[in-house]
Amino acid sequence: MNVIVLADRNWSIGKGEERLVSIPKDRQLLLQETAGHTVVMGRKTFERLPGGQPLYGRRNIVLSEDPGFAPKGVTAVRDLSELFSALSGTEDGDIFVIGGESVYRLLLPYAGTVHVTLVDYRYDGDRFFPDLDRDPEWRLAEESDEETLFDLPYTFRRYERVSGGLKRT
Repeated sequence: MNVIVLADRNWSIGKGEERLVSIPKDRQLLLQETAGHTVVMGRKTFERLPGGQPLYGRRNIVLSEDPGFAPKGVTAVRDLSELFSALSGTEDGDIFVIGGESVYRLLLPYAGTVHVTLVDYRYDGDRFFPDLDRDPEWRLAEESDEETLFDLPYTFRRYERVSGGLKRT
């Protein structure tokens, strides 16, 4: 499983229901990486997609405890068991977890690769992704040159799990 996340220097990913910042190149990367694959997200992340519509050209799976949640073009699942059932037959490399905080925490143990857009700034966030730099289970495998959006520096990083993660059943 792959994870894609944008985080600041504190590993904050948002405040309230909002993202920290929108970086067009980060959005392009997400769309390029996930094209033709399966994306997994929580209901709130889904509702923040443009027009509240599924990402085109991808299989969209949304975790939601709401039994009435069933938007067109989405596979809605209620828990890990239903998710893994829906993912049956899908290669791990074809699965991309795209948020939010609770979904990241739930599925990170199953991931082998994490793509991080790391913003070199400290926001006043209240939603966090685990700090992979401090986690011995993960190693930084690749980092891009620094880029900027106006005066905001950021890099693209790829982390790989050092040891095998949990297996889907």
